[in-house]
Amino acid sequence: MEAAAPGRTVARTLTPALFRLAVVVGLMAAVAILGVLLSTRAVNTLTEELQPAAAANQDVLLDLTAMEGAVANYARSGDPSALDEYEQVLARLPADQRVVRAYAEGDAGLRVLVAQQEAAVEEWLTRYAQPCVAEEGGPETFQPRRYRTGQMLFNEVLESHRATAAAFGDRVRQASSDASWRLRGTVGAVALLALLAWLVVTRSRAQMLRDVSDPLVELERVVTQMAKDPSLRARPVGPRELRSVVEALNALADAQGRALAVESRIQSSLRTLDTAKDDFVSNVSHELRTPLTTISGYLEVVAEEFEGVMSPRHERILEASRRNVARLKTLIDDLLTLSKAETRHTDLEAADLVPLVRDAVTDVRITAAGRGITVRLDAPTTPVLVLADRAMLGRALLNVLSNAVKFSLDDTTVEVEVTVGAAHAVVRVRDHGIGIPAAELERLGTRFFRASNAVTNEIAGTGLGIRIVQTIVDRHAGELRIESEEGRGTTVAMRFPLLGDAAAALPVEVVTGEAAEEPVEQPDQDPASRN
Repeated sequence: MEAAAPGRTVARTLTPALFRLAVVVGLMAAVAILGVLLSTRAVNTLTEELQPAAAANQDVLLDLTAMEGAVANYARSGDPSALDEYEQVLARLPADQRVVRAYAEGDAGLRVLVAQQEAAVEEWLTRYAQPCVAEEGGPETFQPRRYRTGQMLFNEVLESHRATAAAFGDRVRQASSDASWRLRGTVGAVALLALLAWLVVTRSRAQMLRDVSDPLVELERVVTQMAKDPSLRARPVGPRELRSVVEALNALADAQGRALAVESRIQSSLRTLDTAKDDFVSNVSHELRTPLTTISGYLEVVAEEFEGVMSPRHERILEASRRNVARLKTLIDDLLTLSKAETRHTDLEAADLVPLVRDAVTDVRITAAGRGITVRLDAPTTPVLVLADRAMLGRALLNVLSNAVKFSLDDTTVEVEVTVGAAHAVVRVRDHGIGIPAAELERLGTRFFRASNAVTNEIAGTGLGIRIVQTIVDRHAGELRIESEEGRGTTVAMRFPLLGDAAAALPVEVVTGEAAEEPVEQPDQDPASRN
């Protein structure tokens, strides 16, 4: 069997084998159906025609035997019941003879034997049985000579019946043998065709393995090895569709190689940009904060030297200058904090979450007390260990608490709660303040985004606080959720995995605890002005 020609499709490769198999299966089915029909026909002929005819012929003998006994009994005793029995059997005899005669019509030899048997029966009836029953029976009228003649005629009937019965027996045996041989022939032919079908299937399978399966196995092997050796390519062999797949795969591998090269260049560019960003942040820290410190100092000198002599207009100008200098310093501090939070590596260690929360609460209580706001802490007395960067996590907690105080209404309560579950600890901060409009909740965490009601109420902030918190929580494999209702207050929930579960959830570079190349300067600012 020749291999598939180059460019042949899978359908053209498989069609010849399938056609040969279909022909063999069709022949098998035809032979099986024909054999079953012939066997069924032979069995039907045997059971529905021949055997009933043979049984009717046997019934003829039984009828004649009964008639002969009844005639003899009537002739010797004159018993009327014997005559009645004779009449009943005589009435039944023609029906049995008709069955035998009807079957014998299609068989010349059997027809002769049946005719001879009927002639002998007619002779016995005419010369013996009918004359006996026509006269009075009894010992006085019994004629031994007539009886002997009847016996001789009945023996002739028996002889003719034996010949007919023997012929029926031969035909029954022959019909049974024919039915058996037809069935055996059918089984043999089907078995031979099944063997032929097996040979066809075997050769077709070998062809399909060579033309379709082997190229697919080779393609699978190459695809598996491509993950280790990107330069490896598959050979375009097999049917047309498989060749097309191989060509597309090779083209995809080439494109992937080019994409990897581009990705490498992009990663290099990103590393360069990260370095440039870090340099920029460092420059901002030095080049902007230093002049702002100088300006802030001069403003304080002016305020001291001209205290009590400045007009209200100049005092407003001085206060606006102080406020904007403080706003710029806050913005720079937030940018520095966000830069550190977004660095690729973070120093993590086992830390107790409760003291970090308690320190943040202590830091904001002074500012809160000035507005009559009570900060209430509910925390476990046992350690709550998490994997954390203490400084970064403390900054995130301080940002959340500062926002809660800043946006709370005067003389209200800020509720801080630390709860521990099976695998996580949750820090929940709830305030009773201005809240956040529902339409703006999805934008929380966007750089420099501030809620519209905060802007309207002229509450100071940079719009980076939530972004910083989100970034720090993400670096700790945590989850940040904010629920708020405008005019009713806001609830911020920070969820952190407990120690052990945290190590499995963190990225590899975080778990290794590699430090950032250059630590970013920690700002020192008033907690109440963070965002």
